[in-house]
Amino acid sequence: MRKLQLISHDLGVDLGTSNVLIYKADSGITTREPSVVAMDKNTGKVLQVGAAARNMLGRTPGNVVAMHPLQDGVIADHDMTVSMLQKFFRDAGDSSLFAPKPRVVISVPSGVTQMDERAVINAAIEAGARRVYLIEEPLAAALGAGLDISSPKGHLVVDIGGGTTDIAVLTMNGVANSSSIKLAGNHFDETIARYVRATSRVIIGPATAEDIKIQIGGVLDRNEELSMVVKGRDAKSGMPRDITITAKEICAVLQKSALRIADEVLSVLEETSPELVGDIADTGIVLTGGGSQLWGMDVLLQNRIGIPCTVADDPASCVAYGCGKSLAWITRMNEGPINLARKKLMRE
Repeated sequence: MRKLQLISHDLGVDLGTSNVLIYKADSGITTREPSVVAMDKNTGKVLQVGAAARNMLGRTPGNVVAMHPLQDGVIADHDMTVSMLQKFFRDAGDSSLFAPKPRVVISVPSGVTQMDERAVINAAIEAGARRVYLIEEPLAAALGAGLDISSPKGHLVVDIGGGTTDIAVLTMNGVANSSSIKLAGNHFDETIARYVRATSRVIIGPATAEDIKIQIGGVLDRNEELSMVVKGRDAKSGMPRDITITAKEICAVLQKSALRIADEVLSVLEETSPELVGDIADTGIVLTGGGSQLWGMDVLLQNRIGIPCTVADDPASCVAYGCGKSLAWITRMNEGPINLARKKLMRE
């Protein structure tokens, strides 16, 4: 009976800047919601969480604010993060009054500080977790992508999320070398919004910029001409205005950011042992995260780095699946901060 309870209530959490995915043991991914909270500023009351709150972005009255409580992969607003996790834990867990609090495995970017790790742990405990274990996002992504990282053979994972891109060389169930940069899906959206305002004098919101990225965005020229009519606000008159954006324009804007990711991958490889680099030349580079689905991203990285790149199946869910797989050995995991940066310094 005790074993059944542990299996039923343990949760794996992909705590992303843009979305939160929760994997429940024996049930799979049960929660997939935007990491957005809407709050009444006058009373401090949380009004909506997740998709309902995202629909309020840019549309709220003066007394209501809709916000992302996580920025660049770390917690920016503690109280809002706690409220968000409380809602998601209730939705994913057992609603029974006598159900035990869940043990939770949460993913964090590989470059976070010990203070950031503590913030995640404290927020999860306040939200209702019994115990909290942390796992690096690229390690979870590799597990979710189905890579065999238990052997000495090296693998390279590039996880392009909403707030950060995590790059890691993995071997023997650990991280041999890694890097985390604050350049990912949200940065692409912001770049598109800035371009539209600079060239057309039209202001668009984050949701519209993301829609442009999904519909016609890419980092390589397409063989077909694609365009999209975009609605925004004229920066000078304040009146509504429609403009047409082409895929070629967006490609030129996004390609610079994609090349910066490729250069960071090259930097990680330069600091990796020759033996592991030789393995990676054979095993290739695996792309995960929602940002990896941007048209042409795998081809651009492959051309720039010279190593075959493939996009994992269901890349946006890989970290959540990896957190879920790690629940199988949760009793052997260490509680508290992992502080990967400190561990790397100790090894040097």
